[in-house]
Parts: sequence; structure tokens; C-alpha cells
Amino acid sequence: QVQLVESGGGLVAAGGSLRLSCAASGRIFSIYTMGWFRQAPGKEREFVAVCNWSGSVTSYGDSVKGRFSISRVNTNYTLYLQMNSLKPEDTAIYYCAARHSNLVATTPDEYDYWGQGTQVTVSS
Repeated sequence: QVQLVESGGGLVAAGGSLRLSCAASGRIFSIYTMGWFRQAPGKEREFVAVCNWSGSVTSYGDSVKGRFSISRVNTNYTLYLQMNSLKPEDTAIYYCAARHSNLVATTPDEYDYWGQGTQVTVSS
């Protein structure tokens, strides 16, 4: 099993920044691709960003391109999401996810493990 724990969420004014972290533990040698998704009330879970094991391949959702940046430090098994120029529509619970394959994926069904989520609220 793999455990994922997110942190770094909070309340921020529009235009501000936050950095989310996701710490992985357990059978971490079995996971490769890691990503971020978000879910706002009444909406489906939405792809935000993903990177492969080395970080050499990344992909972003259209709504966050140019504002968010995903990175990972494998020595401490941590995934990051730097969020800049935040907008009220970025308000959601942000989830970290991991999968066994090294191919990047953008749909929730392709992921094997999920964290509990961290709330991000952007005020206007």
C-alpha cells in the first residue's frame, strides 16, 4: 500500500500564491507517475497537473497552464504544486494521486492511490 498526505492548503486572496505538498510513504518504490486533481462542490474531479517519475514529462489542465507548476523530489518522496495568480475559480479540494505506470495520465480512473485532500479557498 501507498499513503499520500497533502498539506499546504488554506485561504488566500485572488492573485496570491500557495504551494501544496504531497508526502508519499509505504510501498513507494511501486509508484511512478504522480499528479494533482481538484474537486469543487457539485463538480466532477478535475485534472490539474501530472509528472512522471523523473519529472521530465509534465502535463497541465488548460485552466491552470502558465499559473501552476508541478515538481517532485524523489529523495524525500514529495510532490509539489506551486500555484500562482490564484483565482476564485481555483477554489476546491486538491487531491494528490499516484499510479504504478510511468506513463502520465489525466483521468482519475487511471490512478491507484489517493490522498485525503487539502482545501484551497481563493477569495475575490
